[in-house]
Amino acid sequence: MSRMDLPEHYVNLRKNYKEYMEALAGLGEAAAKQGPLDVRTSHLVQLAAGVAIRSEGAVHSHARQALQAGATSDEVKHVVILLTSTIGFPTVAAALSWVDDVLEDRSSQEPSDSGRLK
Repeated sequence: MSRMDLPEHYVNLRKNYKEYMEALAGLGEAAAKQGPLDVRTSHLVQLAAGVAIRSEGAVHSHARQALQAGATSDEVKHVVILLTSTIGFPTVAAALSWVDDVLEDRSSQEPSDSGRLK
């Protein structure tokens, strides 16, 4: 599975627990509307939270969404590195590998100079 796609487990949750997942999505939308942060910044904040709780899925999801919202790869990596003194190097190193997963998938989805996918 490309990390640019929704994980199969998440797709299955949406299929099997439709009402619950719609409510969860509504909660996220309501939280986003409660303050001045833009979508890019919101996903960078949620990326940091995912790193802090060692959630590979959240890191993949919010790194991908932050990039789609206009964050650069350097900004995404910097968010993770900034957490070193708070959560420690081992957790940061793991999270950087999860960010790299997303960046590698993203670069393989981009057209090469010949117009074909890499």
